Amino acid sequence: MLPLMLAARAKIRLFVEQPLGTGQAIALSQPQAHYLGAVMRLRAGAEVALFNGRDGEWLARLVEIGKRRAEAECLAQSAPQLDPPDLWLLFAPIRKARTDFIVEKATELGAARILPVQTEFTNAERIRRDRLQAHAVEAAEQCGGTHVPDVTALAQLAQVLGDWPADRALIWCDEALAEDGSAPPPSALPPAPAAILIGPEGGFSPSERARLREGPGIQSLSLGPRILRADTAAVAALTLWQAARGDWR
Repeated sequence: MLPLMLAARAKIRLFVEQPLGTGQAIALSQPQAHYLGAVMRLRAGAEVALFNGRDGEWLARLVEIGKRRAEAECLAQSAPQLDPPDLWLLFAPIRKARTDFIVEKATELGAARILPVQTEFTNAERIRRDRLQAHAVEAAEQCGGTHVPDVTALAQLAQVLGDWPADRALIWCDEALAEDGSAPPPSALPPAPAAILIGPEGGFSPSERARLREGPGIQSLSLGPRILRADTAAVAALTLWQAARGDWR
């Protein structure tokens, strides 16, 4: 049996909801039509890449493009579907731009799901889930991925821990371990399914720390001898796990 021949990959990538397949007509959204026509100056006949998080990436040709409408036809698959390891990221929202950064970088680093959580010391009391989901889509379009992580609604950390699935390990980043060096090395991190928890700028409260220390299947992680900002900690923790247990090996 001959191997599947993949088409060349286009530079402009767009996320769509519709199924993708040879000859499939895809109606693009009005913002996508504006981006392709007004920003990128493309015309009918130009080629773009489409992905939906299920069918891989497909090379498509624009058959119609206007100010409010565009349509593309799928030609051939240009990359197979590649889902990241089953790793979730839980984080306490911080200031707007830095929360955006966490979502973008978590997508690029291969988080399968992103869960904002409200802790006792969380500064941000609300988030725009639709806006953060859009940032995840944009990050996936830019980094060449074929998976877009789901960004969930903000939930109380206590509730999330109370409903935690028994088969998923939880790794919480404990800044106190920088002082005593008692944390297990990154090589001891649990494999997927797993999750990483990043605390707020003020750290976890004493009651939260006690619950995390005592919870079954919960492991602490040190991120080195310096106290990191929450957005830096998210990137560092995801990088450590991907290098030790993820798809970077």
